[in-house]
Amino acid sequence: MADMNSWHDDLASLLDDASAAPYAVHSFDLSVNRSRRWESSKPSSRPVLHHKDVPEGRVEGYGELAKEFARAWCEMVWELGKAFGDVARQNVVTDDSFVVKKVGRPCAEVVSGKLRLLNEYLPEDKDPAHAWPVVLLVFLLALLALCVNRSDYCMTPPEKEVEVHPPSAYRIILPDARHLAYKEQGVRSDQARFTVIIPHAFLFSRMASIPGAKESLLEEFGVRLISYDLPGFGESDPHPARNLNTSALDMLYLANALGVSEKFWVLCFSSGCIHAWAAINYIPYRVAGASLVAPMINPYDPSLTKEESRKIWEKWVHGKKLTYLLGRHFPRPLSFIFRKKFFSGRHGLISDRLSLSLSARDMALVEKPEFQELWRRNVEESVRQGSITPFVEEAVLQVSRWDFSLKNLHPRLKCQSKGILPWLKSIYSQPECESTGFLGPLHLWQGMDDEVVPPTVTDYVARVLPRATIHKLPSEGHFSFLFFCDECQKQIFSTLFGHPKGPLKEEIKGDLLNKPSPVTLS
Repeated sequence: MADMNSWHDDLASLLDDASAAPYAVHSFDLSVNRSRRWESSKPSSRPVLHHKDVPEGRVEGYGELAKEFARAWCEMVWELGKAFGDVARQNVVTDDSFVVKKVGRPCAEVVSGKLRLLNEYLPEDKDPAHAWPVVLLVFLLALLALCVNRSDYCMTPPEKEVEVHPPSAYRIILPDARHLAYKEQGVRSDQARFTVIIPHAFLFSRMASIPGAKESLLEEFGVRLISYDLPGFGESDPHPARNLNTSALDMLYLANALGVSEKFWVLCFSSGCIHAWAAINYIPYRVAGASLVAPMINPYDPSLTKEESRKIWEKWVHGKKLTYLLGRHFPRPLSFIFRKKFFSGRHGLISDRLSLSLSARDMALVEKPEFQELWRRNVEESVRQGSITPFVEEAVLQVSRWDFSLKNLHPRLKCQSKGILPWLKSIYSQPECESTGFLGPLHLWQGMDDEVVPPTVTDYVARVLPRATIHKLPSEGHFSFLFFCDECQKQIFSTLFGHPKGPLKEEIKGDLLNKPSPVTLS
């Protein structure tokens, strides 16, 4: 023990030397003295530590030791930081350093060049290096004062909070015991000439339907509108294993439950059109026709050429691209992103919530009070269940690997070729064939200034589905053609249903009784 003490004394004497004084650490001397005191103290249940600076008869506890250790540690970190600062000043901040040569001097030349023209307006006895920082500070203070006093144009209006509304939807029970919420507009079921079913777009709900559609227009064409909440949205129960096939079946079950025995029409907008594509593919025998406004497709469809894919992706903002990339490959982070966006408890701009780039006509539309009210009400209805899962499912459905491609939606001939008898008949005559698949009309409406669903999308659909009718709309954006546009909605109905004939008359009701009963699926 004596040898160890002498070793500590020698090292302490070296640290007390004048040449080593700047690097001496006070805590080291404390630890040496404490070690000696410790060895000379009597054994007890709780060790008593003494310090040479502690008055006689007073013991030093663990708290004081911790404070001294923290003080010594801070001194060491401070000295280390000063050393790093010296190294940085000697190697980075000097005029000969690489950073100053590449960054500092060019920036200084640019700033001085810009301000040199204004230096002549300064007083002759003022140094520009001191005058311009003062001018900048005064400018910032003046701008802050203006923002405080004139909040009408400097400060943004506060966002409205999301309200929780009482349940208001009609609901049906599906074969798997789920509830599906829906909304009806237009004429009664016994007077309807045409039944139109509408799946809603992302962050919308059944409340959207055809935005701004007037009852007089629906009465004029004898149209019955049925819009519904997708699983997990609004007041519809979630689906444990949702895909595009189950989406088409939900549409079929809804039509059967509401007494739609004949074929129905499908009308969709934007991302809601992925469910229209599913209905055309999986239940084509029940779809009379389809009208798709600014329709979304799968941006990873293998039928897309590289040029088409490039033109589609280059129109989207970075947030939308990130959403699609994550939905395609890493969907788990979407839960965090969507929860922060959609469940903040406050309303926001539609362009921010959906990561959209809007055209000038769309921007003028979304600022109107009627659109703002529609947007707020649909967002509130869409997020009412508080679950992020349906939003992630919907985003993944848009970009996942579909079981079908759009190029396979055209009618196909199905011939009876199996068996001996059909084979013998084919020797002497043409085989009996029938058209299968979707046989009804298909209309696409595309705004040429649409920056959400680029016109390249409808060009692609026209290439793979030549029988589709493409309506190109000059100067129209994403929302401007369908939303709150009476003439636009009348144009769609006239294209689909022809000349308006009004609801069915009383004398036609007897014929409706002879129609087949709704199809029941197990």
